[in-house]
Amino acid sequence: MTPEGDFLELATGKGGTIKVLKAMHPRARRLRLSVTSHGARISYPRGTHPAQVYAFLRENSDWLERKLSELRVPRRGPPPLRPGVPTLIPLRGESVELTWRESEYPRIEFLGDELRLHVPRPFTTAMPAARNLLAAFLETHMRRDLSRWMAHASERLDAAPTGLRIKSLKSLWGSLDARDRITLDLALALAPPAALRYVLVHEMCHLKVRSHASRFWNRVGELMPGYQGQRDWLREHGAILKAEMERLIAPDL
Repeated sequence: MTPEGDFLELATGKGGTIKVLKAMHPRARRLRLSVTSHGARISYPRGTHPAQVYAFLRENSDWLERKLSELRVPRRGPPPLRPGVPTLIPLRGESVELTWRESEYPRIEFLGDELRLHVPRPFTTAMPAARNLLAAFLETHMRRDLSRWMAHASERLDAAPTGLRIKSLKSLWGSLDARDRITLDLALALAPPAALRYVLVHEMCHLKVRSHASRFWNRVGELMPGYQGQRDWLREHGAILKAEMERLIAPDL
């Protein structure tokens, strides 16, 4: 097991690996291992020696592997994006084929069930341009939906955010900062539109209620009846969605 960014890799008895998110918690009194649809996470008190964290994971490796299997959480993400090789990706909750075409000038073309990347050859050196094209395309399509929904929600709430940012987030789907600016995860471009709308409504309701008290959820329900279905969808498919986004736009190491 070796450190890898904010993750630890735990070798399994069957020759595989499990990635575990590590997180120091200032109020934690003991080591704690948890498994959700987002993956595995280990939290530990401030001052805990790394060897203690490693040992705790090894001691609980069988339990961890079993829980991940029960939740069907993928231990390995989707295959890497390969230059020039077609692949299927999710987009607005539907499966589309990502293809490559030779072109002097980078551009992207959306044909309904096909997303064409037009980039110069060799494709291997055009990967940064391809990833930038994908990120810009996904953000543009998100903003088209969000602008309409935001106007409606602002009218209902009698409140509006001061700004909207879209970027890749490690664990959150969205946030509202102290300046009333909303940030949403770019991976939501891959989700069904209703799931994206739920996250926007969630963050906008925080303009009125900064906690997750019952009156907050009442506000969410008023703006989006049946929101629970979209919340559950994200809990079930969130890990896969974020892994898909990482392979599409994360720079090669």
